Amino acid sequence: MNNNDSDNKIKVFDDRDYAGILAAALSNQNNKAGGGQKDEIKAKGLAKWGIVEFTDEEIKTMPKTFRRLIILQNKRCRLRTRQSGKDGTTYEIRYRRDGYDVHACGKTIEIAKANFIEKLKTAQPTHKETGGGSEIPATFTAFSLYHFENFKKEKVSPKHYENSLYLFNRYLFPRFKETPLIKITPSDCKTIINEVKGQGKGKTADDLHSILNGIFKNAIAHALIERNPLALILHVQHERKNGQALTKADETMLFNALKGSIFEVSAALALYCGLRPNELETAQIHGDFIKAINSKRKGGKVEYKYIPIINRLRPFLPADGVFSIPNLDMLRRAIKKALPGHKLYDLRTTFYTRCDEMGVAPPARDEFVGHSSGVLTNTYRDLSNEYLLKEGAKLNAW
Repeated sequence: MNNNDSDNKIKVFDDRDYAGILAAALSNQNNKAGGGQKDEIKAKGLAKWGIVEFTDEEIKTMPKTFRRLIILQNKRCRLRTRQSGKDGTTYEIRYRRDGYDVHACGKTIEIAKANFIEKLKTAQPTHKETGGGSEIPATFTAFSLYHFENFKKEKVSPKHYENSLYLFNRYLFPRFKETPLIKITPSDCKTIINEVKGQGKGKTADDLHSILNGIFKNAIAHALIERNPLALILHVQHERKNGQALTKADETMLFNALKGSIFEVSAALALYCGLRPNELETAQIHGDFIKAINSKRKGGKVEYKYIPIINRLRPFLPADGVFSIPNLDMLRRAIKKALPGHKLYDLRTTFYTRCDEMGVAPPARDEFVGHSSGVLTNTYRDLSNEYLLKEGAKLNAW
């Protein structure tokens, strides 16, 4: 076989591989030219197709965010060639993707490249367009609100959503406002979290860390930023206390203080049913049970839980069967005033504790308080009313 037979084989190129097509078409010129001349021939050939290609060395000088974006475009950008004067030529490189609109000119392709790379160092995104043509903001507050409305709202309960939005407006909006997302640093995030921790608000700091994490992960998914600023922060959650159970003496003191007030029945529901504060307003009498919405179910799913009416609760049931629940903030203050050192959530903790003390089976206890037992268990578990009433009767020894 002739040594040159391999040169005579038919080569097949992708119709988008402009560089390959040009290299084949200009092979004779390339073979005669040196390395620098070959690059120049290739660059001018690509220019005729409206394309400029960056070398690996040039890409290394670009900001990190753009390195990935340019590589995803096969190291190429659009190139326009314009007449400048009678015999002159101006080259314009333009990148209009991913929320950016960067362009730079030069009398030669090399000068245009240098100017373009320099402009990349200060480029800021304005928005990112989705397939439907809607704009995705690239600044902190605008994107955060987009994240809340389109993603977080679907995944959490209305109360959780409301609380997250409150924390965002209270702590994060005043700090970051409309700062471009790519300009937010780990140090910025660490500062606000440490400030809140320093105020003794450990749970709030945990919540802010969670909110920021969700925002940044969503921004990465939308290609607005490359890395999560929180990834470099060591955040240790504060030790949470779920509450302190009331003693029998505390119970007596509580209902003596609330007797005849609008808070008496709500306190009894929280204590003898283990309802969460935000579940109180959904409580209703359902035969031998108190029926209430389990507020911990996500995704908009409505799930009811049924707690047997025990002897301690019966004296507090309204004659017309309709509960009148006061403002929760007022209820919290009333509990705190009646039992200094305790809070409203301690009533739920007490119910859980009494279930354990009186031997209520864990499956029934979890059903009463609305705890999840895992996806598989929840799918197959369907406890009968008879079983729940039998286990609930154990609490009559309270």
